[in-house]
Amino acid sequence: MSEQINQSRRMLLGASALGFVAAQLGATPAKAQTGGRAPGIPKGSFGPLKQIDAGPLRISYAEVGPADGPPVLLLHGWPYDIHTYVDVAPILAAAGYRVLVPSLRGYGETRFLSAETPRNAQPAALAVDAINFLDALKIEKVVVGGCDWGGRTANLMAFLWPERCKALVSVSGYLVTSQEASKAPLPPSAELQWWYQFYFATDRGQAGYAKYTRDFNRLIWQLASPKWAFDDATFERSAKAFDNPDFVRISLHNYRWRLGLESGEPKYDELERKIASFPAIAVPTITLEGDANGAPHADPGAYAKKYTGKYEHREVTGGIGHNLPQEAPEAFAKAIIDVGKA
Repeated sequence: MSEQINQSRRMLLGASALGFVAAQLGATPAKAQTGGRAPGIPKGSFGPLKQIDAGPLRISYAEVGPADGPPVLLLHGWPYDIHTYVDVAPILAAAGYRVLVPSLRGYGETRFLSAETPRNAQPAALAVDAINFLDALKIEKVVVGGCDWGGRTANLMAFLWPERCKALVSVSGYLVTSQEASKAPLPPSAELQWWYQFYFATDRGQAGYAKYTRDFNRLIWQLASPKWAFDDATFERSAKAFDNPDFVRISLHNYRWRLGLESGEPKYDELERKIASFPAIAVPTITLEGDANGAPHADPGAYAKKYTGKYEHREVTGGIGHNLPQEAPEAFAKAIIDVGKA
């Protein structure tokens, strides 16, 4: 089924508004001292971040909401950061959820624990990072949501470890790929949308991305969300995450791996074989798509049958682009709350 959501206004959240928004979304607000944004934390900020060692990483993450609330894991993509969810998190926290937003490997303050660890960004590695993060926090099961790279990881979690996923929200749907599938040529108009992937395949592209990282990423934001009128402060807030010493290497590896130009790690081979079989997802799922997404994305009809459990697709209207949770936080939060009830 499909639900049209008119996202005609941007969310205005104050401390008193959080409970109102949560009520409109059909949720019960948490107590004031535990829900929403913590006292003294300004709008647009998560406040102090936490860190935890998980697998090969020391993961930096934001945590919002009551510690005993049902956990929600939110995963960002490229070239974005945890602020994709900075306005989603207080809505969910006000509704009683414990919201966890980690910086992916190569982003923000997340660091590899060893200089010897390969700077690998193949899909299976990112999915294992998410499971390692939950293990480190001793969390058994979450509602998981994501977009872009984070949407892919969320889908992988849902079919590789369904026992860890209560439900799924994915922007742009079934974002699953493999090296073999990536070998198939696409029609010219579709190939054009992946111009940056082919740029990264060249020596010039690798050098150019390292030299013009911020300029390049800002261009991607503009192309992927052509109607999102973000300001300089919004971009710079996220751009600090690109100063991570491994950011460029991780970004390049992900796209070069897809084209078979970079190898992964053998320990992930079995997981990649499972991923390449494109399994169905049985956990309750809501997929979302903005009506002005300028990034490559499939028609919802092309992937609907991949979701064999309770499923719904929603189009979010009002000029909403690729970075949907940041552009339409109320719609994304509502999807998390609704799917969590399934």
